[in-house]
Amino acid sequence: MARVRSKKNDGVYINKLQNGDISYSITYKDEHNKLKWFNVGKKSGGITETYCNAKRNEFINKINLGEDPQAKKKKKNIITFDSIAKKYFDSVEGINRDNKNSIARYELHIKPFIGHKDISLIDYTDIEKIQKAKQKTHAPKTVNHLTTLAGTIFNYAIKKERMRIINPASEIDNLKVDNKRERFLNLEEIKALLDEVAENETLNLFTRLSLSTGGRASTIMNIKKKDVDIENHTINLYDFKNGTSYKGFITDDLFPIIENLLPHLKINDYLITTYAMDTIQHKMKAILDDLFNIGLKSNDSKNRAVTHTLRHTFASQLAMNGTPIYTIQKLMNHKDINMTLRYAKLAPDNGKNEVKGLYK
Repeated sequence: MARVRSKKNDGVYINKLQNGDISYSITYKDEHNKLKWFNVGKKSGGITETYCNAKRNEFINKINLGEDPQAKKKKKNIITFDSIAKKYFDSVEGINRDNKNSIARYELHIKPFIGHKDISLIDYTDIEKIQKAKQKTHAPKTVNHLTTLAGTIFNYAIKKERMRIINPASEIDNLKVDNKRERFLNLEEIKALLDEVAENETLNLFTRLSLSTGGRASTIMNIKKKDVDIENHTINLYDFKNGTSYKGFITDDLFPIIENLLPHLKINDYLITTYAMDTIQHKMKAILDDLFNIGLKSNDSKNRAVTHTLRHTFASQLAMNGTPIYTIQKLMNHKDINMTLRYAKLAPDNGKNEVKGLYK
């Protein structure tokens, strides 16, 4: 006969056996809020419903106090998500120049939710809770970065720590992001920005490298001396978004700055060393806000100038100068031509003049 719930005591179950005896079981939730069954014994062994109820209360009290023997055994072998996260961040130290920012994002946004948990017991609902909580206060793109970071740590556990777990972040759909940021700087604004950063060597170099190559901030911050081919005016760039390398070019006004800088660097030195990326972005934000964002709301992503605007400026100015769209795609390292086509409307040969005079 199947187990039947006791009418007198919560969590106590009765199973009448074919030989006439009665088997008693109890249910309780363990320290991870998972439902557990425990077979207490048989009536023939002196077990009663009252005893089962007392046993269940004993289990619950011990769990609340952290004294359950089974829970203690598990705690000795528990591997927390935080312990794996620390190993991951240590493994990429010196490789990922954005590691400091990644650690800060983890400590602030992810650790409070799952850092203390046994990594093997974390499921997609835990990641979903982070996503839902953070989208109330942060932009979708930022929330997606957090999900990706959590997933990266899980992948590290699977690949490097040989843990037999499933990456729950892979089961979470990214939030929809409006990537159609259209703001770019015109020539007058570019001059104003360059004048503003001229007295700060690091910001001046960062700005000019961004306008010369169109690289994302992470790409610019990771340029080393060995990446620069001064004779051919080229720079080897690394795209962290899709994990590929591509080639950029040095503008005439940037060339003397690079030429004077290189002799003072060792072969593996970064071109930009004075500031970390978060410091660069913080300082650039203040400058861009003062120059171009006065009166604009903080969530007006289409019209506000941000650090990434320098990348759009690079592509937009190329298009307005008549650069073929496929050349722009190559220089931007876009994998999808549709990402580049948004700049086509800026091209002088977009057909507007031809259509206007078509029947004259």
